[in-house]
Amino acid sequence: MPKVTLLAYTPEPEKVIASAAKLCYSAAGIEKIEQGLTPEKTASFVSMISELGHNSTIEHASFTFGIEGVSRAFLAQITRHRLASYSVKSQRYVNETNFEYVIPPEIEKVPEAKAEFLKAMEEDKRHYEKISELLKEKHKQELLKSGKNEKEAAKAAKKMANEDARFVLPNACETKMICTFNARELLHFFSLRCCNRAQWEIREVAQMMLKLVKPIAPDIFAMAGPGCVRGACPEGKMTCGRAAEMREFYRNLGAEQ
Repeated sequence: MPKVTLLAYTPEPEKVIASAAKLCYSAAGIEKIEQGLTPEKTASFVSMISELGHNSTIEHASFTFGIEGVSRAFLAQITRHRLASYSVKSQRYVNETNFEYVIPPEIEKVPEAKAEFLKAMEEDKRHYEKISELLKEKHKQELLKSGKNEKEAAKAAKKMANEDARFVLPNACETKMICTFNARELLHFFSLRCCNRAQWEIREVAQMMLKLVKPIAPDIFAMAGPGCVRGACPEGKMTCGRAAEMREFYRNLGAEQ
C-alpha cells in the first residue's frame, strides 16, 4: 500500500497566486500588491486566471510530497513528469538484500499467480545476494592490492558491488522518494494520472496527492482530476465510459477532511 505525506507547501498558496495575477493587471507596487486580497477576492482571482488560462501564475505555488511503498515501475512513470524535482533512494548506495516489493492487486487475487510471484521475488533476492557477495570479494581483493587497508577495502567493495548487483532487481522492488511539483504541473499530473486509463499504482498515488492538496488550495484544485472532470473525456474511443461517475468521485474527494 503506498503512503503519501505532504511534507511542505507554499504558505497561503492561493494568495501567492492571486498576488501574481493581480500584479499582471495592476499598476500597484509589490509592497501593496496583497492589499485588499480578502479570501473572497483571492478566490475570485484564482477563478479568473483559471478561466483565462493564465496558468503561469499558478507556478508560483509548490507542494512537496514524501512517497513510499511504491515500485520501481512507479518510479519510471512519475519521473516522466519532468517539470518536477525528485530525490530517490539509491540502489547504488543502499544495499537491497531482503528488499521489500509491491504485489500488483491482480496477481494478489490469483493464488497460483501470487505463489509464482513470491517465488520469483525470493529467487531475485537469492541472485542479488549471491552476485553481491561475489563482486564484493573481487573488488575487495583488488582494493587490497592497490594499498587500501582491510576496513577501507571492505567498505568500498560493498558499495561497488551494489552498483552492478542491482541489475538483477525487479520492477516490483520497493522504493521511496521526495518530489516537488508546482501547482500548474500538479494539475497536469492529475489530469493524466487520475484517469481510469492510467496504471493502477500511479493512479492510486495521484488520488492520495490530490486528496492532500485539495483542502489547502480548494480553488486551485476545484476542478482537478482527469480530463472528464472539466468536460468531455479526452480519451476518445479509448474512454472508460464512466465520466459521470468520475466527476462525482473527484468532486467529493477530500470532502471528509
